Amino acid sequence: MHPIAKKLFQYRIIRFGLTGGIATLIHVAIAFWLLHFFAANVLTANLFGFLVAFGFSYFVQSLFVFKQSLSRKNAIRFFAVQFSALVISQLISELFNDTNSYLRVLLVVFMIPLVTYVIHRFWTYRETDSSTN
Repeated sequence: MHPIAKKLFQYRIIRFGLTGGIATLIHVAIAFWLLHFFAANVLTANLFGFLVAFGFSYFVQSLFVFKQSLSRKNAIRFFAVQFSALVISQLISELFNDTNSYLRVLLVVFMIPLVTYVIHRFWTYRETDSSTN
């Protein structure tokens, strides 16, 4: 690994951004696929995109970002945070009901990371977190 990349990956926020970006791409790809090929509504597209991205995200965020083992307690907390963010984002998306469906999906997937990092950092993984990054 390149020394600069190695140095950057020492910071949790960089790891979170990278894995969150991949999860976002997964969410967008699934949602756009459903919108395009199945004429799904935005809620359905976002829900399926969320579920696939959630599975990836919980696994990678736990092991790579927060460096914690997988546990039922953290999975429940992680789901609560992610699902709450999705619901809030979807409600905000509905305010833009007359806007292009693809833009509404993008609105949802870019709003979620804004608050979830802080909540995961200080609630989801707080009890078992021994790292200072």
